[in-house]
Amino acid sequence: MKQQVLAHLKALLDERMAVSWQAMEAAQASANEQSKSSVGDKYETARAMGQLDRDMYARQYEQARQERLVLDRINETEVLTRVALGSLVRTTAGQFFVAVSVGPVTLDGTTVMAVSLASPIGKLLMGKGAGESFQFQGKTHRIEAIE
Repeated sequence: MKQQVLAHLKALLDERMAVSWQAMEAAQASANEQSKSSVGDKYETARAMGQLDRDMYARQYEQARQERLVLDRINETEVLTRVALGSLVRTTAGQFFVAVSVGPVTLDGTTVMAVSLASPIGKLLMGKGAGESFQFQGKTHRIEAIE
């Protein structure tokens, strides 16, 4: 299951990068195509708006790229006994894949929450082993297995 989740997240981030890149190029092309008109400042405003859009898509692309690099560092065949980057953790609160914060991913009818080490649940799980408990949202949960 760990390999499936990792492959799915990589494909998802690759898609986000491609969409952001295309949107960034389209925004840049639009800004470059603006021509001066008799309206005056309208040209400069449209060009500035195009540049802001391009910058926003560039940030989205870079975030997806950085998250993809995190996924590339994960050894999908490594067996972990403690929660660390790349752990698939089955708990009484659900399943968590500790890598990047993407949110819920459903594969073969099973929902796995992709979380980062910096997330509240990621911080709680970090370093714990199977059988250990943790408190989350006022409830005590237990780690059943780590893959």
